[in-house]
Amino acid sequence: MAFRRRNKSYPFFSQEFLIQNHADIVFSFVIFILIGLMFEATAKTAILFIQPQYNVTTLSAEGEVTLYQYGWKDSATILFYFFIAIILHAVVQEYLLDKVNRRLHLSKSKNTKFNESGQLCVFHFVSSVWSFYLLITEGYLLHPSSLWENYPHAHLRFQVKFFYLTQLAYWLHALPELYFQKVRKEEISRQLQYISLYLLHISAAYLLNLSRVGLVLLFLQYVSELGFHIARLFYFTDENHQKTKSISKIISYSKTLTEIFCVSFNNTRQGQKVINLIWPVQTHNSTNLLASAPVRMIVLLLVCLTQSWLLWKFIRFQLRRWREFRHEQALRKKAAPKQPLRTLKRDSLGHHENGVLKAENGASPRTKKLKST
Repeated sequence: MAFRRRNKSYPFFSQEFLIQNHADIVFSFVIFILIGLMFEATAKTAILFIQPQYNVTTLSAEGEVTLYQYGWKDSATILFYFFIAIILHAVVQEYLLDKVNRRLHLSKSKNTKFNESGQLCVFHFVSSVWSFYLLITEGYLLHPSSLWENYPHAHLRFQVKFFYLTQLAYWLHALPELYFQKVRKEEISRQLQYISLYLLHISAAYLLNLSRVGLVLLFLQYVSELGFHIARLFYFTDENHQKTKSISKIISYSKTLTEIFCVSFNNTRQGQKVINLIWPVQTHNSTNLLASAPVRMIVLLLVCLTQSWLLWKFIRFQLRRWREFRHEQALRKKAAPKQPLRTLKRDSLGHHENGVLKAENGASPRTKKLKST
């Protein structure tokens, strides 16, 4: 099963061979794991890579419900879907983005950004629809108080845990893709920054039992990023869509972390309970100190300062682009050749006045005699 057109053959185990055939190599590992399910001796090991582990059966009003916890065996599941993400990345690149790139004839820098936005558009669309479906089925939208009630939320349903495992697998796969896609050195630091931030926040929400709040924040983040990357694709195809790109970037920078944080700590008892569970302290006085209003205000102030810094950074970026745009317009006006003004040619015999041709000295011009034939 070949994912890429081979215009040139490279020697085995060379760098070019690995970049060109990395999806085929990873696909062979996936087939090897799936074959392990067919044999009884290796089925127990192969199932660790495919199915989430640490399931617990509990009794509820609906009957027996299977819930899941997290543990070190999740790394095997993440590794398997890490391979799946690499294969899907190659399929989208080969059968969708490369075909569009051949028609657009973009430059190398724009081609790299176009591929990045195209891949993220597909991922953000799937993740936003998936997370919205989970918010509806889990009842978080109809009952917002369930986001912080009965904390810690150590037990997860199958869909929620599978969602978090696939999210970690996708963002981990984005690290080797920087090498496989031959991303420029100038772009690596920027992409490493947001990949690391996604991995940090998703891991924190998963390991600190904040899966419900993290699910809401991921949905809002993915919807805003989806609008931004769609507008970015329009920008590369037609530069007249700059306003759409700016609007979507404002949405992307305007996070709702402050509002969620305020709601979660609005109630003093719930805020104290959450803080005590996240930072357990032995002495009662120290616990009251952590749950006191000044501590919560300091944390909230840090969040607000972070948002202000992001907004200020965005405003400076837009002002710089506006100045560059005005400067380019001024240079174009200076470089444009000035067209000479049209001068009205007066008749050598005179000028027209009230529909009658008058001579320059006020006399009527001579009329030409017509030759008789």
